[in-house]
Amino acid sequence: MDRPARFEHHRFVGDKRTLRVYDVDEATDETVIDELMASGHYLCFGPDTLAEARNRGFRLRSI
Repeated sequence: MDRPARFEHHRFVGDKRTLRVYDVDEATDETVIDELMASGHYLCFGPDTLAEARNRGFRLRSI
């Protein structure tokens, strides 16, 4: 799947509602990412790593 337009330089995108983080490069179900972008409750991490997402309380969710 292609990365969302506002996140072309970010691999990990978090959902602030559920504290889940998604690996956009490994995502197979585009509808989850599309719904997240439409909701406006998303977050990127700096640095763009899974370790940083976990440091902020997010957990990886495979889709």
